[in-house]
Amino acid sequence: MPSQPAPTAAAPDVAVPITHYENFPVASVLCPPHLRAPIAAIYHFARTADDIADEGNASPEERLAELALFRSGLAAEPAALARWPQVFGPLRTQRQAHGLPDALLHALLDAFVQDIEKTRAATGYRNHAELLDYCSRSANPVGRLLLHLYGVQDAESLAMSDHICSALQLINFWQDLSTDIPRGRFYLPQDECARFNVTQDDVLTQKDTSSTIKLIAACADTARAHMQRGAELVHRLPGRAGWELRLVVQGGLRILDKIAAMDHRTLERRPKLYVWDYGVMIWRALWM
Repeated sequence: MPSQPAPTAAAPDVAVPITHYENFPVASVLCPPHLRAPIAAIYHFARTADDIADEGNASPEERLAELALFRSGLAAEPAALARWPQVFGPLRTQRQAHGLPDALLHALLDAFVQDIEKTRAATGYRNHAELLDYCSRSANPVGRLLLHLYGVQDAESLAMSDHICSALQLINFWQDLSTDIPRGRFYLPQDECARFNVTQDDVLTQKDTSSTIKLIAACADTARAHMQRGAELVHRLPGRAGWELRLVVQGGLRILDKIAAMDHRTLERRPKLYVWDYGVMIWRALWM
């Protein structure tokens, strides 16, 4: 079972520092200062659940049981609060201060459960619609939580946020094929695989071919289209929040550029952002 920190006497009110590699800034200097604490609390909630679902050598059954215990922390169950004080202490404070919608937090956990069950069953996704349905739980709630903090709740902005968050999730899929496939995680849509004559065996060998390159290019194009449909949201968010989102959008687009630059050969190698890429992102953000 994944290791967890030992219980402490009191839950902290501030989330611990972020140490995982991330493509995109989290609670960065551009984020409005008064929102850094709630954003960090949301991030650590999602990050810890992700680690339970994905890290270590636990069995699927152990991971599901651990996630169920973790979920009980949202209901202030003592066992979960003692197990993860560094998560639920700050989150409790921010839920009370900002009225964070519990349904969105539960949706994130539903996505992690779905990932475990899909991996255990070795089943993938039939089409893009099924992938987007997964994104509606795995990614879109994060954007909606942020819009809640920014006080932006109109339907059009929420839809734009969903496009951006789904795009980021899809980009992550196509970026991480070389690491996800050995873990038994299959996100390439089955109907798209059939369209480009790519079989499950082709994917499992993790060898880039003309067919897999075309498949991944088509998937990347779909992700870019979602990002472009949502990009107008950067002009709807006030002040520094809008600039933060510009960099998030440009970060996703920059990953797509790097996937394209390697001729969509991500079955064998994972592209990532480097220091100089952030200069490109900032320049492009200025012209959005």
